[in-house]
Amino acid sequence: MEDKLTFRRYHDGEENYQRWSEDIFNEDTSYKCPTYVHKTPPCQGSCPSGEDIRGWLQIVRGIEKPAEGMSWQEYAFRRSTTANPFPSMMGRVCPAPCQEGCNRNEVEDFVGINSVEQFIGDHALDKGFGFEKPAQETGKKVAIIGGGVAGMAAAYQLRRRGHGATIFDERAELGGMSRYGIPGYRMPRDIMDGENRRIIDMGVEVRMNTRVGRDISFEQLEQDYDAILLAIGAQQGRTLNVPGGDAPNCVSGVAFLAAFNEERMHFTAEKVVVIGGGDTAMDVISVARRLGHIRNSHENDRPESIIRNLTAHDVAATASREGSDVLLIYRRPIEQMPAAEHEVVTAEQEGVRIRGSLAPVELVLDKDGRATALRVIEVDWSDGKMTPKEGSEFDIECDLVVPAVGQSGDLSGLEQFDNGRGLIDADKYYQIPDKPGYFVCGDIVRPHLLTTAIGQASIAADSIDRYLDSEENDKRPKVDVHHFQLLDKLREAHLAPEAYSQTQGWGTDAADYAVHNYEDRSQQEIIPHDELYLGHFPFTPRNHRIETGVNADEVLGSFKERFQGLAESEAQAEAGRCMSCGLCFECDNCVIYCPQDAVLRTPPKEATMGRYVYTDYDRCIGCHICAEVCPTGYIKMGLGA
Repeated sequence: MEDKLTFRRYHDGEENYQRWSEDIFNEDTSYKCPTYVHKTPPCQGSCPSGEDIRGWLQIVRGIEKPAEGMSWQEYAFRRSTTANPFPSMMGRVCPAPCQEGCNRNEVEDFVGINSVEQFIGDHALDKGFGFEKPAQETGKKVAIIGGGVAGMAAAYQLRRRGHGATIFDERAELGGMSRYGIPGYRMPRDIMDGENRRIIDMGVEVRMNTRVGRDISFEQLEQDYDAILLAIGAQQGRTLNVPGGDAPNCVSGVAFLAAFNEERMHFTAEKVVVIGGGDTAMDVISVARRLGHIRNSHENDRPESIIRNLTAHDVAATASREGSDVLLIYRRPIEQMPAAEHEVVTAEQEGVRIRGSLAPVELVLDKDGRATALRVIEVDWSDGKMTPKEGSEFDIECDLVVPAVGQSGDLSGLEQFDNGRGLIDADKYYQIPDKPGYFVCGDIVRPHLLTTAIGQASIAADSIDRYLDSEENDKRPKVDVHHFQLLDKLREAHLAPEAYSQTQGWGTDAADYAVHNYEDRSQQEIIPHDELYLGHFPFTPRNHRIETGVNADEVLGSFKERFQGLAESEAQAEAGRCMSCGLCFECDNCVIYCPQDAVLRTPPKEATMGRYVYTDYDRCIGCHICAEVCPTGYIKMGLGA
């Protein structure tokens, strides 16, 4: 280890040295022998879409082998898209909670999961990998209202099950908030279109420029479809609830980004104040710095006129634009902002000023009702709650105020589903309570991450599938993700157990109709770092994507994509940093260190992922050494009395 000590055989207070050889002869009285226990890694447990992250990292690094006739790149793509059909998109914009949960943080630095995912997705687009159409059609049809990532992910999962899916969307193009909320330099439109096209090519019908409740009624949908899924997103920004908050030049972050992404707004105001600390706020300040402003612009060219869709900018005017002064304020301290730390650092490098612990009090208006300043007050959070500091009010001059303080759905025509907060209620199966045949997923349930919407869509599709088959919903597992399945892997490798027959007898450890010496706890447990042998892992620097970052002097008019993807060798090296928490990654420690030669490699013709070694229990004396040196925590001393 070059960084820090991560494994100690002896701890403070253990003063009596005992040799491992003495442990061996003592431990044979424990009657405990090794078994192999599969658990969910924390990266996957932290992933709202439940991807089998460990699985596709193992494929990229070359440990888990693809089926015959398939490249490892395609195999990794197939595994990753079991849960998430947008690897290229999510590899770019997901804030990667999986990386925060990564056990490698206990050694040095997390595995760059999103960078490897981007490589998988970009390679798939480059090679034209598509999704297979279902082998059999069920004849059932589902209407999906909303063509954002939630609706598209649900259509994908439903088509995999053989159900018909029709997308209804009021916009001209698919993508929802991923298209109209995220800037193109973070989410390239050709990438988005390519990943959406794969889903459409599965046989998904699309009806754009169609608003349900206006252009088509729910009564008509109920007649034509067997189930209805609402995935309309939360595309309305909340207003600033202070005196003067209805000023014309106080516009929501959602509306600001939509005007930019629809290519109506080509410059903004000179002094922009943004309120908020989440992803939307970070996108607004980034876009505002890139757009800049025009001196002495016409009244019709004011950004609020563009944002409110009263007019549009002439792109030629951008030739004379200058940089804008952009300030972000947040009620809580800066370090408590929900936005990723990297986004905060990048914004400051691009020339955005950020101030925490400031709360809006009111907008100062001129005689025409436009805001000229935002009055704020300093607040203290030392006791855990917000306490205004008396006498600390001051004004911040501004030409445009952009609150990014929450979102809700546009439920006009869908008022029957409104829960009173501009959102729609759902049960744990993403059914709408007391509305049989109606389901809901995505931001309209609770505005959150794109990956959260994808995970909800998968569960909703499963619930719809059961509803269409008139089946009761099973209890959702405690760890509700897309798990590695050893039986599926054995079948893929032509090693599936034989069919069981009671005439073959009971309780034999040699029967080939069962998978022996294996326990799957993945649906119940996430493996923590203290069950791993961290001392096995040397300090290995992370393979960083090249960031085409810009400083404050270069940001104006810079709309290049922020990250350059990893090369193939870099992606494989980064995947090699995965510690395979909770599943064997074939390091041979247990084979090498077993003093009885009781742990042996499975013969190559019988081996596959998760079945690399086995134990000869006639030789095992229960010394525990194999479990001690297992880096991944896959070996547990569990067999015996």
